[in-house]
Amino acid sequence: MEMRKSKKGLFVVILLAIWLNCLLNAEEEELRLLLRIKESVQDTGNYLRNWDASSSAGSPCAWGGIVCNREGSVVRIDLQGSHLRGQIPSGFCGLKSLQSLRLDRNAFHGSFPVELLNCSKLEILTLSNNQLTGALPDLSPLKSLKKLDLSSNDFSGDFPVSVCHLTSLVYLAAGSNPFNPRRLPEELMMLKNLNWLYLSTCNFIGEIPPWVGNLTELGNLELSDNHLKGTIPKELSRLKKLYQLELYRNSLSGHIPPELGNLTSLRDFDASRNFLSGSIPAEFGNLKNLVFIQLYQNNLSGPIPEGFGEMKHLFAISMYQNSLTGSLPAKLGSLSNFNMMDVSQNRLSGPLPPDLCKGGNLQYILVLDNEFSGEIPESYQYCKSVLRFRVNKNKLSGRIPQGIWGLPHVSIIDLSLNDFEGPIGADIGNARNLSELYLQRNRFQGPLPPEIGRAINLNKIDASRNQLTGFIPPEIGKLSMLSNLLLQENQLSGHIPAELGRCKFMSSINLAKNRLTGSIPGSLGSIEVLNYLNLSDNMLSGQIPSSLASLKLSSVDFSVNSLEGPVPLELINEAENRSFTSNPGLCGQGLKYLQPCDIRRKSLYDARLIAGWIFGILFTIFVIACFMVRRRKLHKRDNKVDSRAFWDIKSFHKLTFDEHEVLEAMDEEHVIGQGGSGTVYRIELSNGESVAVKKLRSCKNSSIPDNYDPRVRERLKAEVETLGTIRHKNIVKLYCCFTNGDSNMLVYEYMPNGNLWDALHGSLTLGGGTIDWPTRYKIALGVANGLSYLHHDCRPPIIHRDVKSTNILLDSDYQARVADFGFAKVFQACARGDSVTSAIPGTLGYFAPEYAYSTKVTVKSDIYSFGVVLLELITGKNPVEEEFGENRDIVYWISRKVLSREGASEVLDSRIWHSYKNEMIQALKIAVMCVNKLPNERPSMRDVVQMLLDANPCLFKTSKDEDPKKLVKQAPLMADNIPSSPICKDVCDCKPQYKV
Repeated sequence: MEMRKSKKGLFVVILLAIWLNCLLNAEEEELRLLLRIKESVQDTGNYLRNWDASSSAGSPCAWGGIVCNREGSVVRIDLQGSHLRGQIPSGFCGLKSLQSLRLDRNAFHGSFPVELLNCSKLEILTLSNNQLTGALPDLSPLKSLKKLDLSSNDFSGDFPVSVCHLTSLVYLAAGSNPFNPRRLPEELMMLKNLNWLYLSTCNFIGEIPPWVGNLTELGNLELSDNHLKGTIPKELSRLKKLYQLELYRNSLSGHIPPELGNLTSLRDFDASRNFLSGSIPAEFGNLKNLVFIQLYQNNLSGPIPEGFGEMKHLFAISMYQNSLTGSLPAKLGSLSNFNMMDVSQNRLSGPLPPDLCKGGNLQYILVLDNEFSGEIPESYQYCKSVLRFRVNKNKLSGRIPQGIWGLPHVSIIDLSLNDFEGPIGADIGNARNLSELYLQRNRFQGPLPPEIGRAINLNKIDASRNQLTGFIPPEIGKLSMLSNLLLQENQLSGHIPAELGRCKFMSSINLAKNRLTGSIPGSLGSIEVLNYLNLSDNMLSGQIPSSLASLKLSSVDFSVNSLEGPVPLELINEAENRSFTSNPGLCGQGLKYLQPCDIRRKSLYDARLIAGWIFGILFTIFVIACFMVRRRKLHKRDNKVDSRAFWDIKSFHKLTFDEHEVLEAMDEEHVIGQGGSGTVYRIELSNGESVAVKKLRSCKNSSIPDNYDPRVRERLKAEVETLGTIRHKNIVKLYCCFTNGDSNMLVYEYMPNGNLWDALHGSLTLGGGTIDWPTRYKIALGVANGLSYLHHDCRPPIIHRDVKSTNILLDSDYQARVADFGFAKVFQACARGDSVTSAIPGTLGYFAPEYAYSTKVTVKSDIYSFGVVLLELITGKNPVEEEFGENRDIVYWISRKVLSREGASEVLDSRIWHSYKNEMIQALKIAVMCVNKLPNERPSMRDVVQMLLDANPCLFKTSKDEDPKKLVKQAPLMADNIPSSPICKDVCDCKPQYKV
């Protein structure tokens, strides 16, 4: 008996030993597999540092991202956001118990790893936000999958209908992939357990089929950003568990089905940016759990249902750009969660709801461009949480409650285009976060309060066309961030305060049509960035300060005053036609309505006489020298310009040279550049200055001369004359044009630091080293200012059409000058023999994506190209480089890099970012907005200028812990706001809406 027991015990021991041996062997095999996986990826973030056979007694169960079961087998691998690169490694399916594999938010490339189809026990597979490409294979072998996330990659080909055979799926996300256009596959009805369906940005076409209503387990349905049309099917009302319905940015039309009011679990409904019409169903008032409702940019009409005021969880309502009528629900905002209301650009009327701020969390009051009337409720002065308060362009009246002026967090107060009256409150000194104050076209009375000088972040003040009286407070000089001061058409009196000269970022001052007296303060000449100055229609006296002559003003107006004395010659050169009229005491040279200054007549005559003798002697020497040079270079004479021929001269500024001095010096020794429109020469003048001369290419050199469009010559002439009329410090100055038959010579100011391309990518760099960020920022701001002038201040607006770094010139102080606009389309048409109007301008890498489907060029095309230039400045890279991949450019590369704080840092130029990381990331945010794939989503150049001013590296302040994802993942697409990130779909898996 004892013998039997001992044998039985021995047998059990043997079995245990075998079992333990198998476990040990299995664990060793898994360890080896994981180490091979580590070796096959690029671990740039050192996330796999503890994947080491020597750690944790040789067991991988304690390694980062690894979870084991009780038996010690690996069941879960979580490597999300680990900054891994390369192709997805093989070997995962060797882990026999593996149930979950999360590899999303990395930088894996290549095709879908077919080896993963052998992971028979896999229940969770997430590969989103990588760089995977190619067509997807048949995924039906993954029978155990419950969650599959393939979103935000570059998978192409047909949509993988094979996923419909994975009947255990609860979560399916395949959005943000460029699949071939097709209708929603009816096979999706097989997925009866599906709770999450994300199919946005998949190129689906056709209508939303009614059978979607059969997926009754759905809690989330996202079909946004496709090409869906037709109506919203009422069958969606059968999805009783639905809490999120996303249909934005399609072509849906018709009415919103009232049956959707039965979706009582719905928290998020977004059907914005469609063509929906009719009214918002009253049944929506039953959606008591609604948190977000967004219906902006549709054709909706009728009232906002009163039930919206009863939604206790409501956080944001965004319905701008519709045709809604009636009044706002009286109880709207009385609930504690209410944070944002944007009903701008409708036809809403009646009073503003008195309880809008009752909940205490409201941050955005945006009701601009409606027909609201009555006074602003007194309760609004207690809206301490408000960031933006915009009620402009309504029929509001009365006095502003005192506390509104001093709201502690508000950044914009916009009361313009109403019928408000009363004083500007002294409480404005408490608005320390206020950056923009718009009060124009009201009936505000009284003085500007001196307390305004305490609102230290003010950037813009527009109080024009009111009834303001009293002095301009000198305390405005304390506003170091101020860029625009617009006080025209009031009744202000007293002197212009000299303290304005302290506002070093001031670009526009308009004090016209007031009752100002005294002299113009010379301190204004110290504002180097001042671009626009209008002091007309006042009672100013004294002389025009000579200090203003150093400014590079694009527009000046001193007319209708009592000024006297000489006008600085530099101001005359830049002046508009009537800038000095109605000042009997003024004198000067160059304007017909100004009398010559008697004091200067004799000295001027003597100077001219001496200059004439000197010029005659120099000209004789010059002719002899040119004759001798020509004798030595007879083989080059075909390339020489004949200065003896008759040249028609069109001048746009007062010239200190003539055509002979320029034309005689044009030979190959002076060539400094070649471009698509011609050859550029540097000519040193006898007065010691230099000019740049562009010899425009003749259309007779076209390879298709028989198709030459005769309109090219006239269009070229028009472009030259347009350029000649422009006066802006960031637009290259065109002195004159010489024309002789088909030959055209443009004489520009010379830029000693060449173009931006050479400064960034070539041998010409600042001080022999790399250009630092403050200099790059200055260049970017200069270019933005120049383009903003072309787009917003020229009538009609001027489109550059070929913004690129080679067309951005740099003066001795690295101030930017935009050059070469208008010629791209002329010479491309000439080269191909096309019509000028059909030519598609631009340069590879700078092309806006709409060129792929349209030849129409708009200002938005310039903004995209500027965004590319800004990305060049931020990254130091060319627009097109081999590392971006075949047929890929810097925009694509950026969209794949900016996935995290570290990813954002990776795109910054490694040579300069260490001291300016936050500032450069802020600029990256702006660039990303500019390169939006959708033209209408790009900000205007005026907005770009403002955003760049806010990102000034000398003033920019941000938390070191600020998440760069928030910089590209923008919040509200409100009517007044900066558009959302163009590539946030690729970068952050977000959508261009309010909620983040």
